[in-house]
Amino acid sequence: MLVDGGVFALCFYLAHLLRTYWQFEVFGGARQIHPFEDYVWLCPFIMVGAPLLLKSQGFYDRPSVSSRKATLWHLVQGCAWTAMAVIGLVWILREGLTIARSVILLFGGISFLVMLIKEELLRWWRQSSLGQAQLKKKLILVGTPVETARLQRELLGEQGNGLTVVAELNLNEKPVESLAEMLHEHSANGVILAAKHTFFGQLEAAIEVCEREGVEAWLLADFFKTQVSKTSVDDFYGRPMLVFRSVPTPSWQGVAKQVMDVVGAFCGLVVSSPLLLVAAALIKHTSPGPVLFRQRRSGLNGEPFTMLKFRSMVSDAEQLKHELEALNEMSGPVFKLTNDPRVTPVGRFLRRWSLDELPQLINVLRGEMSLVGPRPLPVDEVKRFDDLAQRRRLSVKPGLTCLWQISGRSQVRDFKDWVRLDLEYIDHWSLWLDLKILLRTIPVVFAGTGAR
Repeated sequence: MLVDGGVFALCFYLAHLLRTYWQFEVFGGARQIHPFEDYVWLCPFIMVGAPLLLKSQGFYDRPSVSSRKATLWHLVQGCAWTAMAVIGLVWILREGLTIARSVILLFGGISFLVMLIKEELLRWWRQSSLGQAQLKKKLILVGTPVETARLQRELLGEQGNGLTVVAELNLNEKPVESLAEMLHEHSANGVILAAKHTFFGQLEAAIEVCEREGVEAWLLADFFKTQVSKTSVDDFYGRPMLVFRSVPTPSWQGVAKQVMDVVGAFCGLVVSSPLLLVAAALIKHTSPGPVLFRQRRSGLNGEPFTMLKFRSMVSDAEQLKHELEALNEMSGPVFKLTNDPRVTPVGRFLRRWSLDELPQLINVLRGEMSLVGPRPLPVDEVKRFDDLAQRRRLSVKPGLTCLWQISGRSQVRDFKDWVRLDLEYIDHWSLWLDLKILLRTIPVVFAGTGAR
């Protein structure tokens, strides 16, 4: 990551240098550009930000010898995001200073080309005799025949990974002392321990043998079958800890999401302030009651919070709800009614264009909600969940918009489909997915397909 950060910074300098001697501009931009000294302050941001953006795209999670197609796709996304981030930094942090459009295009193209050349050189080195000698690992597999056979297939299936299986050992049939003899006989420099069907006391003894011999021991942590949770290793007060998570892992993408929430909510409130004032005035003068509707909703991990909306119904709507429950159009614990008689004329207009949701930007600023996430449900509806698995939608912050919102929410009549979309979002979450949902929300809002 450090090397890649330096490569991106160098490519930014090369892009500026090339543009200095090649007088051209795109989209009618100015031909004169500032000297590079005015942009040197961007280099530390590029050196840190570019690798983090690549990491968010999974660039550093690839196998040591991954397909060219995967590498190309990761680089296209990483270079594009880095170029856009440079534009944003110049616009936010240096008022009055602009950057030529051609420099950004050249930076994106040059960084992609140089990074691709670097990856091809690494690929060539790994597959060369010198690289194979450096990466070569002679392994002993410890486990039952079924486990070691599966490991054999997986290890040998990865071409060019430099791994060679020299022996296998079943601790349920042979003593741990046999492992030391195998290490001496085959000069192995790595041991993989499959612990699923082996007693932990035997594994501890095997690890002690490796420790004494100075050989790496890799313990496969697949003791339990999990359907959704992903396993990771963490440190808990100096002790190794296996963590099973069925929610997105804390990462730089999560930090970026929080920053995006705060900045997006603040900008949204500023830009929409005229609409907020007009909507508040219309509600106040056309229907008796408060301008804002406050309701207790279930937030992160079910923690109740007060969600804000512009009041779109008559003031005693909650008291009238029980009279309309027989007309509920949504299966499950959620109440939805297309032509709800409690909705006021102004409220119907606000709902159609989703303007009634704008006060929830305040909830986002408070940290109770996110821009993107499962829609928060009333506390009493959450208590009526008939399947405890549905509560996993509470494992992330609720949001202003979600997959359900952009998937034709008025057509979704089964609460299970709603939950399925929310869990699909949680299981496949990424910063890129949030941005796609936000972009797809815009045409949905302008099309007037909000709640009716």
